[in-house]
Amino acid sequence: MKLMIVDDSSMVRGRVARIVAQGRLPGIAQTAQARDGREALQIAQRLRPELVTMDLTMPELDGLACIPPLLELLPDASVLVLSALDDKSTAIQALRRGARGFLSKPFGDDELVLALMDLMDGRR
Repeated sequence: MKLMIVDDSSMVRGRVARIVAQGRLPGIAQTAQARDGREALQIAQRLRPELVTMDLTMPELDGLACIPPLLELLPDASVLVLSALDDKSTAIQALRRGARGFLSKPFGDDELVLALMDLMDGRR
């Protein structure tokens, strides 16, 4: 499965990419990284990832606004929100817009691996 990492923080993008590169998520190959929702939509149209990690607070187009058009473009994609906004209403909003999971920042590597594995299992 192809993974796209969408976050305005290069540190978070690098961390997720490192976990994938370490082979902790068999069956997942990182395909792209995007700094905001606009870039994510452009990349998604070209590379068609099946899994997406999505930050909510980003310049240009934030995660909540990006999820619906992303899923319109890729209806079978699974979106895992990674956000420092950890209040329940934000998580519910993201899930209502089509995200399939929510993980609050800061998160541990094991938490991220488990959350992505859950998304993969849901796709099988």
